[in-house]
Amino acid sequence: MATVRALNIYEPERSSPQGDVDASIILLDFEGEKFVQIDTYGSKDRKFVGKRSQSLRLSKEAFEQLMKLGTAHFAQGQ
Repeated sequence: MATVRALNIYEPERSSPQGDVDASIILLDFEGEKFVQIDTYGSKDRKFVGKRSQSLRLSKEAFEQLMKLGTAHFAQGQ
């Protein structure tokens, strides 16, 4: 796992639908610095169902950037 401190917008050449997975949010505090961590648990077809698959830990700055970009994205076309 790594800590994300900044995000870059990437325009993919192509995109395809993805399956749904379970996820959890963990609110962390290390030595006075706060983080938001998102853990995913893979698909129901996975060999070890319920085992953590991926983790993404966001710093305060990265989380605020994600909120700003996401809010603008979902507001488009309304």
